[in-house]
Amino acid sequence: MNGGGVRFRVDLAADRSSLQWGDVFTPARALAYDLIRGQDPELAEELHERGYAGSPLRPLGISAPQFRGAPKSRGVYATSADGSLWLGSPVPRVASALLAGIAGRQTLRWASLRLTLRGVQLEPTPDHQAGEAVFSTRTPVLLKWEDRYIHPDHPHFAERLSHNLRHKADLLGLPADNDVDVLSAGPPRKFLVQRAPRHGSTAEVHIRANPALLDAVYDWGLGLGTNQGFGWIR
Repeated sequence: MNGGGVRFRVDLAADRSSLQWGDVFTPARALAYDLIRGQDPELAEELHERGYAGSPLRPLGISAPQFRGAPKSRGVYATSADGSLWLGSPVPRVASALLAGIAGRQTLRWASLRLTLRGVQLEPTPDHQAGEAVFSTRTPVLLKWEDRYIHPDHPHFAERLSHNLRHKADLLGLPADNDVDVLSAGPPRKFLVQRAPRHGSTAEVHIRANPALLDAVYDWGLGLGTNQGFGWIR
């Protein structure tokens, strides 16, 4: 927790052994807004309909659930009784609504999965006072160039990520200057969100920026679609 922002891990157990690939990310946004709606209906409506504070950006992050010890199954996303998902926001009002919303739940619904909560753990913010950080993502980073999704090996990837960071800084009233270097990337992946394709890759990036912006990004995520489960930072 830092500057009013929060990120936290929700440990959970799935009641089934697999999930359809088309459902890995699709439920993320609805779940986040549902948690917020139970605490702050006006905020949930604003985020869903318009964005936040006059900006189209939604300052919240959520990951798709990830499972340990799940045997790989061809054609489906394997699950287990030992899983986690993560949520966070750099905005105190959003962060507190998410945390309060999850505190009142014993189970969550993720498409066909019933997820039983086993615990909630706040995650501390690393020390970013040096003005630089290496961020590695759990879920693919979404970025676009000329209306097409691009991967970390694209020549404009670092520039588009820097541009996205400046937009986030402007919304939060933070210094926007930053410098991005791509260190490594996972393989290109395609996922569906309500049957619409999303193309991205996990990435490891080095970012130089104001410490407060690095703190905020750690709670928010990298790139586009963070409220849909993408760009969540380890």
